[in-house]
Amino acid sequence: MTPSPEDSPPLIGEDDRNTAVQRLQEAYAEGLVSHEELDERLHQVLTATAHSELVSALASLPEENPGTTSTIAAAGGWIQRRGAWRVPRFLKVGSAYGRVRLDLSRAIIEHPVVDIELQLGTGGARITVPRDAVVDVEGLHTGWKDLRYKARRPSRPGAPKVRISGSMGFGRLKIRHAWR
Repeated sequence: MTPSPEDSPPLIGEDDRNTAVQRLQEAYAEGLVSHEELDERLHQVLTATAHSELVSALASLPEENPGTTSTIAAAGGWIQRRGAWRVPRFLKVGSAYGRVRLDLSRAIIEHPVVDIELQLGTGGARITVPRDAVVDVEGLHTGWKDLRYKARRPSRPGAPKVRISGSMGFGRLKIRHAWR
């Protein structure tokens, strides 16, 4: 009898694999695993086809640092980040009436995937991503106005992925790639 799709283990994505590799590298840098153990676990992660294989490769490591979520909120006015600011793994941005400007082009991005959750009322938002970034807007719900984003051609391997989710009321979100 052929197993049904519900019975088969869920496949892992490249984001999950990249996150597991990063956790192993951090554990090695902190002295939690030896060089030989790192090689074995990396091989296990890179050849894994199911999520359970990733879990077993990371089993004895300490839990991931929960301090990688930041929230920026304002009732009105501007919310702006630009220059060499450190981008957290999860960024929540909330504004009832103001405008949001996030420039990630010169920001310090230490994670292969950055999740930005927008909760905006009437204000618009503009996000500038690095030139080679991959942008995913599947989780974003727009109310009044449509999203303005023109996807770039495929980026280089290892380019950061920026996932944008949340909801926007009456404002428009414009996403653009940096020139450099």
